[in-house]
Amino acid sequence: MLLLIGAVVITTAEWNNPETLGGFGVGGKLLAGLFHGAMPRTAGFNSVDVGEMESGTLLVNDILMFIGGGSAGTAGGIKVTTFALLAFVIYSEIKGEPSTHAFGRKVPALVQRQALTVVLLSVGAVMLATLAMLAITPFRVEQVLFEVISAFATVGLSTGITADVGPAGHLVLSLLMFLGRVGPITLASALALRDRSRRYELPEERPIVG
Repeated sequence: MLLLIGAVVITTAEWNNPETLGGFGVGGKLLAGLFHGAMPRTAGFNSVDVGEMESGTLLVNDILMFIGGGSAGTAGGIKVTTFALLAFVIYSEIKGEPSTHAFGRKVPALVQRQALTVVLLSVGAVMLATLAMLAITPFRVEQVLFEVISAFATVGLSTGITADVGPAGHLVLSLLMFLGRVGPITLASALALRDRSRRYELPEERPIVG
């Protein structure tokens, strides 16, 4: 689904952009669109100038890079399994079901909390790095956000500003690449190993949500 959605959205958004897909024939546009729909979640190659893409296309790339590839694989991001698990959690909550089920199996509450922790900490890391990069570089927010997520997800795509962010920016991006490479899987493993039971429970309270 992610491959199909990414390819369709990117191809449609860039179809008439003369700096990207606009100069190709129909076959070339479809091929390049499919290629760029897959690359944000895998190898990070590009066949057109990413820096010339529309702002909406960059945002789609941001989402695809942040989700990343399959769990326990070499791709970065929060991983497809984590993203899909949270989607099932949301679906179950909307339906009012007391537990989450996926493909004929019940998903333990512990695994749900692990997925939520990985995603929220990843979002926090990306947002803090984006704010830091905006403070030390003169570039637009969509350019900075793209670079930050690409570094965090160890994708390798760039809008072309990486060489101009300065030593401090390079340090931030380098730290993000290290964190994004070892962080999610290490965090998930650590959370799984810290499973323990409580000897007592506090009184239940229902805070206001929303």
